[in-house]
Amino acid sequence: MKLFLYLSDFIVPFLILAIIVYGILMGTNVYDNFIKGARSGFLTVIKIMPTLIGLMVAVGILRASGFLEFFARLIGKITLYIGFPGELVPLTLVKMFSSSAATGLLLDIFKEYGTDSRLGLIASISMSCTETIFYTMSVYFMTAKVTKTRYTLAGALLSTLAGLIASVVLAGWMV
Repeated sequence: MKLFLYLSDFIVPFLILAIIVYGILMGTNVYDNFIKGARSGFLTVIKIMPTLIGLMVAVGILRASGFLEFFARLIGKITLYIGFPGELVPLTLVKMFSSSAATGLLLDIFKEYGTDSRLGLIASISMSCTETIFYTMSVYFMTAKVTKTRYTLAGALLSTLAGLIASVVLAGWMV
């Protein structure tokens, strides 16, 4: 195990060095390409900033108003019958919009129920196998100027459902 920890300290610097050496060997101007890429990345961040701020404000309003908890209690009564704890409904809903806000809810679940509890395990697994659907769609489609999303939302919701089912099943085996 210590070998992996030791090696992990060198992976990122090695990759950076390998990219620079490869660029030099291929005859490209590595520094100018880096500056162009950094400029492009910075401009992309500026373009998506309003979307990010809007999503964060919306999640904050939902949490502060109590609507998220109300909606979670309402849906939680239904999800309890299929084996998904109602306490995790807010986490699931918020995760679709903001991963950082969902992480805050996850920490609240850990404080209240514990990390090794069934709820803690389901929450941990679901956080790792679900995606911030609406954030990802809005940011990436806006950046790539995609207007016809086709089946993206349906596919993303279906894969989130599969991830949630997997988290309940896997946590059931662990407890």
